Amino acid sequence: MEIAYTIKSVRSHVKAARGKGRKIGLVPTMGALHIGHISLIEAAAKQCDCVVVSIFVNPTQFGPGEDFEKYPRPLEADLEICRNNGTDIVFAPAPDQMYHDENLTWVNVEKLTEPLCGKSRPGHFRGVTTVCAKLFNIVLPDIAFFGQKDAQQAIVIRQMVADLNMPLEIVICPTIREPDGLAVSSRNQYLNPQHRQDAAYIYKSLEKCRKMVNAGKTETSEIIEEMKQLLRQKSSIQIEYVSIVDAGTLEDIESIAGKVLVAVAAKIGPARLIDNIIIDTRK
Repeated sequence: MEIAYTIKSVRSHVKAARGKGRKIGLVPTMGALHIGHISLIEAAAKQCDCVVVSIFVNPTQFGPGEDFEKYPRPLEADLEICRNNGTDIVFAPAPDQMYHDENLTWVNVEKLTEPLCGKSRPGHFRGVTTVCAKLFNIVLPDIAFFGQKDAQQAIVIRQMVADLNMPLEIVICPTIREPDGLAVSSRNQYLNPQHRQDAAYIYKSLEKCRKMVNAGKTETSEIIEEMKQLLRQKSSIQIEYVSIVDAGTLEDIESIAGKVLVAVAAKIGPARLIDNIIIDTRK
């Protein structure tokens, strides 16, 4: 496994792999790797001949008062995980590699970035799309792999790639969950044992929605209220949003029909957690 700390170095390694006719897969991460990331690496290894994992805690997607400074950065442990799970190249740049002096050029995706997490995290998606555009330009992957847990992010990135005619495919992989349903996340480590137990109610609320839809309920306001009542059973859960939106446009809907995204964001102790499911009534 090669480790590149500079843009020049990672480009050199990728160029050598491409010169041998290898298909390049990119897994963009902020490190603190877990089984969710491993599932993305494994998916990349199945579909590509050369797997590049980027490890970069991107400062431009954190807002004031968010957890940029304390975000975990266990680089040596991350490198070992990459080494043991089929990674060919790790790109672990310092901030000055990705952002020289003052960054004056940004990538903005409109509309899709306004609902859900966009309401409470202004500027977040601008940071995400800009850093992903940079990574795509640096690595020039054939395929990039993202997780369904960050559904809005994945939809926004897919739109950016389509709108800017970037020559790569975006693959969205299933959410990896703990046995009690909690979506695996680097931020789960912020939770104390009681908070960790309470956090399982996020997925329980999503499953509540699924059961209601399966029972014939379609009015989103009714379903959302039932989900909120379930979440309120745990006083540690501070609901940021419970939303049911069109899975393509992310616009609010009054009645469930076709493919919808059911999404929850909540703060539990020091951690802000998000999760979602897709429901398709056509199936």
